[in-house]
Amino acid sequence: MAKEQGQKMVAQNKKARHDYHIEDTWEAGLVLMGTEVKSLRQGRASLVDGFAEIDNGEAWLLGVHIPEYSQGTWTNHAARRRRKLLLNRSEIDKIERKITDKGYTLVPLSLYFKDGRAKVEIALAKGKKSYDKRHTLAERTANREKVEAVQRRLKGHRD
Repeated sequence: MAKEQGQKMVAQNKKARHDYHIEDTWEAGLVLMGTEVKSLRQGRASLVDGFAEIDNGEAWLLGVHIPEYSQGTWTNHAARRRRKLLLNRSEIDKIERKITDKGYTLVPLSLYFKDGRAKVEIALAKGKKSYDKRHTLAERTANREKVEAVQRRLKGHRD
């Protein structure tokens, strides 16, 4: 079988960028069972309730839903089990120091295959207040309207 090349997106957590201020991101490998990999290759996963934590010097991914593989047998995996993240010791220590600050958490942003290996992008994030969310939404709308006005102007339409 030929080795896979490139990147194949499985799942994204779009709401995370809306709900959190993203400080820093890391790419981590995942320790998975065979049926989990097969389910991911079918593009089935949800990062909505997912988060990561550091426990006894190891990084863990919790709350991520990877549904059972449809052709699996009694060896099928649990859909929301704890999954170990593969990070360097220095990265884990750095994350652990930053998480001890009040209000910081680790959230998964995306789950994908990179050269045939399952990877997750995790981010150090701080929760936004509701007024921050409204401000971000208003800013995005204003930028979109500005771009549309410039495009209309370039096409020769008057406002």
